[in-house]
Amino acid sequence: MQYLQEIKKDDQIVNNLFRFLRVNAVKISAEEVILSLLLRDDFTQGAGVTAGGILSTLADEAMAHVIMANLEGRTDIATVDMNIRFFKPVKEGEIVAKSTIKKLGKKIIFAHAKIFHDGQPIADADASFVVLKNG
Repeated sequence: MQYLQEIKKDDQIVNNLFRFLRVNAVKISAEEVILSLLLRDDFTQGAGVTAGGILSTLADEAMAHVIMANLEGRTDIATVDMNIRFFKPVKEGEIVAKSTIKKLGKKIIFAHAKIFHDGQPIADADASFVVLKNG
């Protein structure tokens, strides 16, 4: 659980990706994880909209963290596959990813995430994760 407590801090040093992207862990619980990200110009692709990879990364991280919260803070998980659907492009402002568990298996866990911009859904994702070790 130490990792999940540390990740919530503004000056956290336990997740380099969160620090690099400036992801904010708004809520981390076994029921739901909420992550936010303020979009920057360097997240845009050639057409001037936020790259799908940025949205995919935020969804993947939100789902991974809700799984970790259900595994009492264990971090020994990995994404097996992920399917993401994009509804509309976004250029600026803040995006918010909300994730929940779909099915909590012993070895494979399924999660879902929705990404919002100004309260409107802009993408959603489903993924499966594998627990790499036994506790």
